[in-house]
Amino acid sequence: MRRPEPPREIPPGQYYETGFPTLTAGPTPRVDMSNWSFEIIRGNTPLAAWSWDQIMALPQEEITVDLHCVTKWSKLDSEWKGVSFDTLIAAVGDVTEEYVMISSYGGYTTNLPLDDVTGGKAWLALEFEGEPLEPNHGGPARLLIPHLYLWKSAKWVNSIKLMDEDAPGFWEASGYHMRGDPWREERYWGD
Repeated sequence: MRRPEPPREIPPGQYYETGFPTLTAGPTPRVDMSNWSFEIIRGNTPLAAWSWDQIMALPQEEITVDLHCVTKWSKLDSEWKGVSFDTLIAAVGDVTEEYVMISSYGGYTTNLPLDDVTGGKAWLALEFEGEPLEPNHGGPARLLIPHLYLWKSAKWVNSIKLMDEDAPGFWEASGYHMRGDPWREERYWGD
């Protein structure tokens, strides 16, 4: 089967995908919305926490972005709606840490420099293509960081931990790149 040509440049080593493949490292968690929460933590201390209703009451942005998966597919012009991480981080005041660890229901983690989730670069995504986010795509809420490979856009997120030093998350501890820039093909350690 011949793949369609992308309408514009995509990162090296990628192919153009018109669907939205679903990949997970384990079973899809089913989160009871009455118990869902998201928090920002420093050390073991929660600094801010939101219930589902509180998250839904925050200002939301509509975002159209390209996605790039480490398994080499790229989906262009995907439409999302969510809360900017800048809004969430602002709730804790001054942040001096340079790194974060994102955690998810189901135990998944991924690390990031704070600069990659602030400055209008990341969202807590709540909708995809005008519909609530389905569990297989990370619903009820997932991280959306379109400038990095999709494994950094953790599904089923429940917390962000502020850290002074970088530490590997789930895939990074297994040899994936600590940052994951698709334009630099940062797939694995040493890339």
